[in-house]
Amino acid sequence: MTTEVISGKNIKKISPVFGQFSFKDHEQIVFCNDKDTGLKAIIGIHNTVLGPALGGTRMWQYASEQEALNDVLRLSRGMTYKSAITGLNLGGGKAVIIGDAKTQKTPELMLRFGEFVHGLGGKYITAEDVGMATSDMDLVRTVTPYVTGISQDKGGAGNPSPITAYGTFMGMKAAAKYAFGNDDLENRVIYVQGIGNVGEALVEHLSNEGAKVFISDINQDRLEEVRGKYSVEIYTGNNIYAEEMDIYAPCALGATINDTTLPQLKAKVIAGAANNQLADEVKHGELLRERGIVYAPDFLINAGGIINVYAELENYGRQEIIRKTENIYTTTLEILETAEKSDITTHFAALSIAQSRIDARKAEKA
Repeated sequence: MTTEVISGKNIKKISPVFGQFSFKDHEQIVFCNDKDTGLKAIIGIHNTVLGPALGGTRMWQYASEQEALNDVLRLSRGMTYKSAITGLNLGGGKAVIIGDAKTQKTPELMLRFGEFVHGLGGKYITAEDVGMATSDMDLVRTVTPYVTGISQDKGGAGNPSPITAYGTFMGMKAAAKYAFGNDDLENRVIYVQGIGNVGEALVEHLSNEGAKVFISDINQDRLEEVRGKYSVEIYTGNNIYAEEMDIYAPCALGATINDTTLPQLKAKVIAGAANNQLADEVKHGELLRERGIVYAPDFLINAGGIINVYAELENYGRQEIIRKTENIYTTTLEILETAEKSDITTHFAALSIAQSRIDARKAEKA
């Protein structure tokens, strides 16, 4: 908090970075600007105790720079705990590029962004996220080695979306076992909100399992395409949260569990691929617990993607990627059971396990 003196009065003013609600002991925030390419990006490095900060780059048309900063702060922190709870020797980082990926992303812009990443000397390693493709990472790779998720024909692990979806599917099955007594998703009513690359791959798993899947997205063409592929239903209502369902799977942007939606929610389980699903981790995590809604922590069950790209750094193959991703099932069950025994939220139970690993490594270094 800073204080300004205006006309003899002390007026409190929130610091634009350190005073942010989402600022949680981040190590470094890098603002990247390049007039020639139009690049405006923010790189957030939350924690590097376990290793270099790895996390994808998201390109999005944010309403304001403040919104972009808030997003990168939340996402980078989530990556810290995602890596820690999955047992990876990585820290947490993320990057956002402000702009419309469909109209403003150019090779020159991506190369310039890669140069900014390179300037951090390996403290931050980037990968693809919303608005990015494997081909973009291939391009960034031409100016810096600090990038993962490059094409398989270039020695990389390829698009992480299918593995992210598979890990989410594993976490969902574990949450179903905890909530319903078995992990069979056949005939379970599941609403998937957001059918990008990860959402569609999740829909395929659910369809193969025989679930009754409803899909929702702002892109009508995508809805029609996915319905045609997997014979699922398009949600045509105006309030997905109030629908009767077994499982709600948020797979678009975060904070869909908030003060407005939570009181209406009729799902028995929340298990999706979106990051930062709880608008307020403490408040909304507790409200879900009180209502008996099983919440599979997002930073755990969507960790398949980082497992996939981590393979490029540790040189393990497809079989090990699948094994580590399938272990999300076991970890999810353990966390749900721990939360019940300890009378705490599932989010806090997962967070505590991740933080304890970080603290132990920090103590070793001391």
